[in-house]
Amino acid sequence: MTRYVLRRLPSAVLVVLAASVVIFSVIRLVPGDPVATLAGPDATPEARDAIRAELGLDEPVVVQYLQWLAAMVRLDPGQSYLVGGDISRLVREGLVNTLVLAGGALLLAVVLTLVAAVGGVLAHRRGVDTLLNGVNTAAVALPTFVTGPLLVLLFAVLLPVLPAGGTPPEGFWARPDISVQFLLMPALCLALPAAAALTRFLSEALRTELEQPYATTARALGVGRRRLVLTQALPNALPAAVTVLGVQVGTLLGGAVLVEAIFAWPGLGMLAEQAISSRDYPLVQTLLLLSVAVFVATQLLTDVVQALLDPRIRLGAS
Repeated sequence: MTRYVLRRLPSAVLVVLAASVVIFSVIRLVPGDPVATLAGPDATPEARDAIRAELGLDEPVVVQYLQWLAAMVRLDPGQSYLVGGDISRLVREGLVNTLVLAGGALLLAVVLTLVAAVGGVLAHRRGVDTLLNGVNTAAVALPTFVTGPLLVLLFAVLLPVLPAGGTPPEGFWARPDISVQFLLMPALCLALPAAAALTRFLSEALRTELEQPYATTARALGVGRRRLVLTQALPNALPAAVTVLGVQVGTLLGGAVLVEAIFAWPGLGMLAEQAISSRDYPLVQTLLLLSVAVFVATQLLTDVVQALLDPRIRLGAS
């Protein structure tokens, strides 16, 4: 397993390095000048030149990139131009909220997937399959900016049982019962599309496994459908499902931007929106590179888990 991980690490590092070049280049193609925003409309050319020199924007682009890359390697991205404050602190505070939201959504998606996919295959009825297909189609077709307001209208206005948005005022760990109430709606909104995609994939994978020769033999020997699904088909279908789950993690992180805006959840999505609106180069670059790094790390972790579940993968890599 160690050899398998070491073989995957160089490509992961190269992807992050290539992403850093693309991010740094694209950000500077975006219209707008942070110096003009900081200096104000009435600033003199001398004042603007002084601000540009202070921010290091008068250096050649290659030098700026190397300085930024070195700062990222040191985990010291510097100060925010316009949002204000130390970037490390801003990212750390937003990252906690985003990880709580994404983690809650991921847990909900996995639970919903297992219940729907395994339950549907065990039920083995046309009516159940039709209902699940309809729910999956609706969950995939409706974007989060539609399901979010619908959830707020239902559970915060018509049936006022959950808060409409925000985070627990005393923090997540002071009152876990209150935290669950704040987390439930945004996590459900974010989890529904991922759960629908996972349910469709896992259901088909389970049905495919039940058509394999070993399943036919097991049924001939008198093994019940429940035992066959839970002890044979599900373990065999999990490695491929884990790969899809890894892709859905990236989807969850991307969808968190809209969900955070809908539910006033102060995470990295809202921070990125503020940074992009104000042309805050260092903060935008840091957030984008962090997103790529998290996605690459998630894919690497997914491959490791898949290799643990399926020995043929790590044996093939060896």
